[in-house]
Amino acid sequence: MSTIKVFNAMGEPAGELAFADERLVLNKGDQAVKDTVVATLNARRAGTASTQNKGEVAGSGKKPYRQKGTGNARAGSRRSPIWRGGGVAHGPRPHSFAQKVNRKVAQLAFRRALSAKIADGQVVVLDVINLPEAKTKLVAALLKKLDVRTSGLFVTDVANDALVRAARNIPKVEVACARDVDVYSLLRFRTVIATRAGFEALTTRLTGKAEVTA
Repeated sequence: MSTIKVFNAMGEPAGELAFADERLVLNKGDQAVKDTVVATLNARRAGTASTQNKGEVAGSGKKPYRQKGTGNARAGSRRSPIWRGGGVAHGPRPHSFAQKVNRKVAQLAFRRALSAKIADGQVVVLDVINLPEAKTKLVAALLKKLDVRTSGLFVTDVANDALVRAARNIPKVEVACARDVDVYSLLRFRTVIATRAGFEALTTRLTGKAEVTA
């Protein structure tokens, strides 16, 4: 059984959760994780880079000088890619970088990424996150108590606007609902800080049913 540290709303230790090791996926899925992350990052690319070829740049199509007798190389147009101000040969054109990832591959990638987080002890659970006010200093103090020093991803079961506003000014800290957490987010942030309900929602995505016991 893997154990997950549990803290109360004040960030103080409040026990542990046990997670069945047979529910973890650690012996496969590395390639699925790579493919899913690459597809996620490619989908974020605008794909709007564009250059003009020799048929699109402004300029005359007249032959700049006679074919022979000048001592220069032959030239047929000032719009040639080898001329300054001419078109670009084989330059970038607008296109989509999107890649398709099969549903089962994406599911396997998520299970592998979350399993690794649990196995490595990089998941902590808070009984509840109830901020009296949306203040950055409250979240910063909570992270300090949880010993989250590099980066952290807060995971809740439902949207928590106060937490989002309080955490948005802290570098390398984000807030997400369990249904929106993807493979890239699990890899990008070192520590996953989930509410109890948020963690149950994550494990439901992992195993198809909640397998958490106190």
